[in-house]
Amino acid sequence: MAGTALLAAALTACSGGGDGGTAKADMKPKADMAVSVNLTGDQVKAGEPVTVTIAEGKLAQVKVADAKGAELPGKISDDGRTWTSQRNAAPGAEYKVEAQNTESQSATAQFKTSAADKVNKVSINIPKGSAVGVAMPVSIVFDNPVANKAEVEKQLKVTTSNNTEGSWGWIKDYSGNDRIDWRPKEYWKSGTDVKVEMNLNGVDSGKGSGLFAKDYNTEFKIGKDRRIEVSLDTKKMSVTEDGQALKAIPISAGTPGGKKASWSGKMVIMTKEGTIRMDSQTVGLDDAYDKMVDYSMRLTWSGMYAHAAPWNSGNFGRANASSGCVGMSDADARDLFAASQVGDPFEVVGSGSKGNADLGNGYGEWNLSWDQWKAKSALSGTPQNG
Repeated sequence: MAGTALLAAALTACSGGGDGGTAKADMKPKADMAVSVNLTGDQVKAGEPVTVTIAEGKLAQVKVADAKGAELPGKISDDGRTWTSQRNAAPGAEYKVEAQNTESQSATAQFKTSAADKVNKVSINIPKGSAVGVAMPVSIVFDNPVANKAEVEKQLKVTTSNNTEGSWGWIKDYSGNDRIDWRPKEYWKSGTDVKVEMNLNGVDSGKGSGLFAKDYNTEFKIGKDRRIEVSLDTKKMSVTEDGQALKAIPISAGTPGGKKASWSGKMVIMTKEGTIRMDSQTVGLDDAYDKMVDYSMRLTWSGMYAHAAPWNSGNFGRANASSGCVGMSDADARDLFAASQVGDPFEVVGSGSKGNADLGNGYGEWNLSWDQWKAKSALSGTPQNG
């Protein structure tokens, strides 16, 4: 076969012999097992499956593993003639092929893949071992654009302890990079264990964006069911846990009617940043403010937070007069910060907002219906049970 390596395993031949002059039929030795591999040599281009083909007979089993012992899963065809890996050969790896036929003969081969000309990488929002709130999506941002969205999505798997229904969806991150999130159909159930596997090693991003050169994974747990709702009409924040009302906090949100209005809709506490410097010029509000702010919890990438705002105390519960954030007293902000989790849902309702933020400006997918979210999957919007 052109472009393939023909490999043969030595076999001890059995032959008949004479005994007392009695003739026996000659027994032909079994032909050596020979297989061909589509990838050969020491500078093989990575990013495609491995195919092993037997010259005669049928394959019984095939093992393709790298130098670290990591195997490429694969399947033998119905006719037993070929084995094809379900994952691509990874860049910069050395592989050994071990094949066996139905006659218990064996053959081996080796090949090496060259390093990728360009490598794509990912960042994931949930560190391993975390506990997060019930609205936290799995969010993966790619360093380089992803043209082969369906091929990449096929390699992503979410497994949960209670078969949670959810779906991947592709969006543009606030940074402008490609991003894929996995959102449950409804908010997570408290106590759910979640495992995310990103089997991307050797997958091609497409259109010059590079290969992935490693796999990624994370595991986390869903914590308390805490939910926050802000009413722009009543100027109050309600906090619930397991469906029970805990507290009503007087607040002052964004000034209606312009750039200083708050975003509305369903958001998620993205990070708990504590004491940070807030400079209005970084969010396009000229020189409206520049101060250190305590108990800050981020709601959007564009700079909407919930935080302490003692300078605005005269408006708590009375008027929305901030520059877009949800402010409250030091005491209320301290208590809220201490009890809240990254991933808690944070919904803003009422009149006077500037509408919902873009999907990638934080975790805005909860503002979509389930059908709308499923449609953002590159795999025909098919939901996945984790």
